[in-house]
Amino acid sequence: MVPLIQKEVVDEKGWIEAEDFIDILALAQTAPGPVAANTSVFVGYKLVGVPGAVWALAGTVLPSFIVILVIAMYFARIADSAVIKAAFSGIRPAVVALVASAAINIGKTALHDIKGVVICVLAFLAVAIIGIHPIPVIIGSGILGYVFFKDDEAAVLKSQ
Repeated sequence: MVPLIQKEVVDEKGWIEAEDFIDILALAQTAPGPVAANTSVFVGYKLVGVPGAVWALAGTVLPSFIVILVIAMYFARIADSAVIKAAFSGIRPAVVALVASAAINIGKTALHDIKGVVICVLAFLAVAIIGIHPIPVIIGSGILGYVFFKDDEAAVLKSQ
């Protein structure tokens, strides 16, 4: 969902700048709940306020909810089907490709200097290799971001 939201609101409609979307995505990942739903809420709120947040959430959640509800009603009957098993075998790699695509697109915007790359590599190593839970990694990345970028942000604010 996140790549679809990004494509629509950043690339297609131009409602939000890519850097703002990255900030929204970072905030959405720190909030409890599904990242796609949180992202849509923050985008809707940024564009139209509370009504935008409500409609964006409804537009994100309701279609999936309805599809899952319909599937759940019939899944027990078809779960052992060779066709269904084969379809899921094809869906799994596609999901990996979608996640990788989102990571690459977001990385192009977020990783614009060596400091960001260092934080990215450290966070990846902490979660994927060492096995640290993502919450302390997010908090630690925020602290590193503050330490690494506080002077950059102060310079930008002074120039405005």
